[in-house]
Amino acid sequence: MNTVANFVNDESGATAIEYGLIAALIAVGIIAAATALGGSLSGLFSAISTQLGTATENIPDA
Repeated sequence: MNTVANFVNDESGATAIEYGLIAALIAVGIIAAATALGGSLSGLFSAISTQLGTATENIPDA
């Protein structure tokens, strides 16, 4: 009977599950933010690439 009472009162498994859920929610947030910013960053890098291409075309040959 004492073993059953110890098992019922043990909360270490619940704590591990809570930490796991928190980590999963943080991961979902990071993935959502990366997905939302992905298009913006792609456009930004494309604009930078275009500007660099234009700038290097105007450099005279040495």
